[in-house]
Parts: sequence; structure tokens; C-alpha cells
Amino acid sequence: MLATQANHVIHDGKLTKGCFIRLKNYQANEVKGKRILIILDIDVIESLGTMEKIGETDCGETRVTNKSDIRTWHKPNSEGKLFSVNLLDESGEIKATGFNEQCDALYDIFQEGSVYYITSPCRVQIAKKQFSNINNDYELTFERDTLVEKAEDQENVPQVRYNFSNIGDLQTIEKDSTVDLIAVLKEVGATSEIISKTTNKPYSKRELTLVDDTGYSVQLTIWGKTAISFDASPESVVAFKGVKVSDFGGRSLSLLSSGSMSFDPYIQEAHKLKGWYDSQGRTEKFASHSNMASAGAAGGRQDPLKTVEQVNRKVLECRKVQITFQLEPRLSISNKTISATPPVSTKLAPAYRYILSLNVNDHTGQFWLTAFDDVGRLVVGKSADEMMELKENDQAAMEKAFDDANCKMMTFKCRAKTDTFQEQSRIRYQVIQASAVNYGADALKLAEMIKAYNID
Repeated sequence: MLATQANHVIHDGKLTKGCFIRLKNYQANEVKGKRILIILDIDVIESLGTMEKIGETDCGETRVTNKSDIRTWHKPNSEGKLFSVNLLDESGEIKATGFNEQCDALYDIFQEGSVYYITSPCRVQIAKKQFSNINNDYELTFERDTLVEKAEDQENVPQVRYNFSNIGDLQTIEKDSTVDLIAVLKEVGATSEIISKTTNKPYSKRELTLVDDTGYSVQLTIWGKTAISFDASPESVVAFKGVKVSDFGGRSLSLLSSGSMSFDPYIQEAHKLKGWYDSQGRTEKFASHSNMASAGAAGGRQDPLKTVEQVNRKVLECRKVQITFQLEPRLSISNKTISATPPVSTKLAPAYRYILSLNVNDHTGQFWLTAFDDVGRLVVGKSADEMMELKENDQAAMEKAFDDANCKMMTFKCRAKTDTFQEQSRIRYQVIQASAVNYGADALKLAEMIKAYNID
């Protein structure tokens, strides 16, 4: 529903069927069991007529920054193959895809790092962001008449365009976001193999440990041929383009199939990072995002201590923002789930892990937190393996261990974010780190707060 103050987009002929819009201000209401969105302010980004005009285009002179492998698909009513390239010029970067005949004709022509003239029309369409790591609202499809020719001058087009994030800021970046990263290679893990749950096919993987001058380290996973052929030595500076952010272990990274990496690139950021590592970074101790206590010390960042009421109010104000905070409530344990991966052989014992639902409360209110194994050990005071042994041999002792954990006063460092399932949004709170209340340190903080009022 369009509010009266926004009717001008109709009168001016800007808002038409098929156009792209941005909602700047709106209000969600429920009337007679139906959900209604009242649009208060709206921008028309692209009209249908404009989209028809840009339906086809020539690319001109571009550099290939990434070329994918050929992928195939098989469906009940169709099958085929495709590949894609990332194209770069002075104005930006865009993804281009070739299907079937264009895949056969163009795949061997394109080489990563080379410059090409692309003439005759390519089809322009809205980008499918879930399949691309490029910051562009559009992407290209090669047509039957698309012509590709290698350029003689290979120097006039930029090499790669990065938008670097640093490791210290990963905690503030949303899960599943795609970022570029430059870091020093601290450790190189061995190649291992996993079996995909969906395809049942084996995949090679390798874990890399990266550090930078923020004082943090992070694990990055590379896959397939990239993992097998990886030959960079520790202490190299590596620039990654197209890395997916995961919240596994606090924060971890994975190089996308459309991503790329460059070793010791000749750019200012690499020179600066190399100088820092040679002068002081080699002997530093690094914090990881899974250890929030040492991470706060390394980065100098103090997450605010809040009451339950303050957390609820803050989250309602910032529903689309991931928030990190501390609180000191009493807790009670509800879901006492201990999970394990089934053993593949009778010679192997399962490794049990906690999944706990904690109801926490203070003088302002209560809510539910989810906690996993590391926090569960601190809360319960026993490992999940020990608790399973008690469950099998002494059920009463297991129940007593959970009962003893109830009503403890603890400091929880938590993350709040909004999840959407079946068009229903709800806020989830996850415990990142837990510790016993440090009454001495808290008393000093309160004393400092009192001093700030300048009361004689």
C-alpha cells in the first residue's frame, strides 16, 4: 500500500509495472489477519523502459580476473554446461557467463590475467548475487554472435580491483557476506578430503592460518584443485578476492569457486603488511574470534555491559544489525541436549558436544540464549563426555550436575541477530564466551562510573 505522501511517483509516471524500487521508509501492519506493508517513502531505481535499452551491450576492452571450471547440469527437462569469467575495466567489474555452444566456443580462448576485446552484443540481466562475488547489480551472458579477440596491448586495463577488509573487523561483518582480504600466511595445513553430504562426492580441502596487523588470526579454507596445487610458503603475503564469511568457530573464511588469490602482490597494502610482519608481527601472539576474551584485549575493543531490558530495546532498534554485548544474569538450563557424530567403526568412540538452551534473567527481565560446547563446559563444570557417562551409569548425578549450574551468576558475551524462516523473523541470542563474575573488577568499573558524575 502506497501512502498519500508517496503518490507523486504515480502521478509523475515513474512507478510502472516491472520497475526496480528501493523502499526508504515503510511500516508493517496486520489488518484482519493479513499483513500489509505501508510504503511511506520510495525511490524508483530503474524503470522498465531503461532496462529494455540496456538489454544488450558491447564490453569493449576488458581483463579476465577469474575463469571458472566448466560445470554441467542435468534436469528432467534439460541438461547443459556453462562457465563464467569475471571481466574488469577502468569503470568496474562484471560477471559474464557462457552456456552450451558459447561454452564450447569461448572457454579455451579466455585466460586469466589476459585482456580481450569483446564485441557484438552480450545480454545484460540482473545479477544473481548468490552465484557471484562481484559488487555489480548486473551480469552478462555471451550470445551466439559474441566475438572475443585477445588484445595486443595488455597493460592499459587494471589488473585486479580489491576492497579489502581486515581480520580484526570480521566479527562485525555479517555471516555469508563476501569480502576481499589481504593477510600474512602464518601456517599451511595438509590437504585432506571430505565427502559431500548432498552429492556424496569427495572434495579436497586445505586450511590456512592468516594473520594481520590488527592482532587477530583466522582460518581460511581453500578447495579442490586450488587446495591440491597450493604451494605458497608461510610468511608470504596473500591477497584473496571473493572470500565467504562463516560464523563457525566465531569467524572463519572460505575461498569461493569464483574467488582468486595472489601471492606477494605488488600493491601498497602488501608492502605495508610485509614491513609490519618483518619488524614485529613475526613474534606477536594473535587472538582468534573464537576466543573473545583475548580478542578484546588484542583489539582494544570493549563490548558494552547491558541489562536484559537494554539488550531487548537495542535489538528492536537495530533488527538488521548483528550486535555483540555482555550481560551478567542468573541462568537456568532447559534444553540439555548432548550430541555426537555416530562412529563409523566400533573401534571409534563418539565425541559428545553440548547444545544448551539457557534461560537467563536479571532485575529487568529474561530471555533465552543458545550455548555450545566450550560454553557448556564452563556452565556445567563437566565435559559432555563426562555427562554422558553419568547419564548411562548414574542418572541422578547427571541431573544434579545440571541443577548445580542453575542460578549461577555469570558474565556472558553474546551475539544477537535476526533469522527469517517461512517469512517469520525472530531474534536469536548465541553465547560467544562465558566466565564467572569478577566482583573486584566490576566494583572498580562502578567506582569509575560514580567518579564520572563528579560527586564530592
